[in-house]
Amino acid sequence: MRNTLRLLPLILIFACNTGPTKDTGKQQLDLLAQKYVRLGLNIGQYDPDFVDAYYGPDSLKPASKQDSFPKDSFLAQVDALKKALQDISGSTDNDTIRIRANWITQQLTAFGRRIRIFSGEFKPFDEESKELFGAVAPVYPEEHYHSLITELDSLLPGKGPVAERFQQLANRFVIPKDKLDTVFKTGIAEARKRTLQHYGLPATESFTLEYVSGKPWMGYNWYKGNYKSLIQISADLNIFIEKAIDLGCHEGYPGHHVYNMLLEKNLYHDKGWVEISLYPLFSPQSLIAEGSANYGIEIAFPGEEKTTFTKSVLLPLAGLDTTGITAYFKALDIKGRLNYARNEVARGMVNGSMSDSTAVQWLLNYTLLNREAAEKGLQFIRKNRSYVINYNYGQDLIKNYINAKTAAGQPDKRWDAFGYLLSNQITPADLIKAGSTK
Repeated sequence: MRNTLRLLPLILIFACNTGPTKDTGKQQLDLLAQKYVRLGLNIGQYDPDFVDAYYGPDSLKPASKQDSFPKDSFLAQVDALKKALQDISGSTDNDTIRIRANWITQQLTAFGRRIRIFSGEFKPFDEESKELFGAVAPVYPEEHYHSLITELDSLLPGKGPVAERFQQLANRFVIPKDKLDTVFKTGIAEARKRTLQHYGLPATESFTLEYVSGKPWMGYNWYKGNYKSLIQISADLNIFIEKAIDLGCHEGYPGHHVYNMLLEKNLYHDKGWVEISLYPLFSPQSLIAEGSANYGIEIAFPGEEKTTFTKSVLLPLAGLDTTGITAYFKALDIKGRLNYARNEVARGMVNGSMSDSTAVQWLLNYTLLNREAAEKGLQFIRKNRSYVINYNYGQDLIKNYINAKTAAGQPDKRWDAFGYLLSNQITPADLIKAGSTK
């Protein structure tokens, strides 16, 4: 009994010391997270493409900006924040604090590269993508794309150049302008219904759908916070029937709209992690966002379900014949694998080894875009550079991650793993590590 009484003061001292230490670590991290958000919003005053979404407190928004872009000051802030975060990460035994600190640190590495790009300081494509998005996409020789085109050649009806025959088949399935809104809303509603079977989304969630022109992209989700999105569809070019599902899933359910909602609810509102309220477009977060939005199509419409729904519901709504739709979707599968050719085009343009005319020819020959879409694709690459890897390599990394977390033939488990991915601070390094272990 005497020994217990002697130890009691030491136990009390130890208990008093451990609680506040952990609280102090969290408080320090929360302050650094606020500085991270302030810095991102400040950069966004000068670089209009820097901030993709923000739903945090108004108190972190900048009141004014300087006349010129303060590159050196911003870079100094990036370095100081990274050092402070690394100190916290290296000294804590709290996994949550370490994960948050490392996640913000990787985001800040992207801040530094984007600041330099905005100032006209460039690096080669792969070095740029590593700093911005935490990943380097694989390089495939031109022969790889030739082999896929050969595979497509045996599938497509008719004779002549493969790209022309693909366009002839695709042109059967252009959505008439007067049917566009009906077809898209039906595709999005189906994607939403399938997502709600697996996730309990906030009751107040909603989106507004708009059709726009003159954009370098096909679709865009502008997340507004409070579980609301503005989804814009670029309607100045022909839109093919599969886009009603692809863009409905990618921009909406279970893609960008769901991803941003789950982060806002689970991390910002439920846990108070202010860093998540800022979504910087050119950051590792975009590899997760774009990769998951693309893989979300397969999650929502696995196997032949996309073809079946298109044939039975969307094509009749559009007033289009279903003849050839099965061959078309098989061709689209090969076209998806050809998408890595966009990376080679972007790599060549960024590195200065590919002219605009050669780039357009690559897009026509290997990504099977028509000339109008190829020109739009060129605009996208000029503006966004190495961002293109997020769509294809990001999708493959997400797919490998989900496969590593689930057993074959368990679709519900895929939804569970996908939901975890959308609700946590997962980094590209996490994806690469998980995908290489199975």
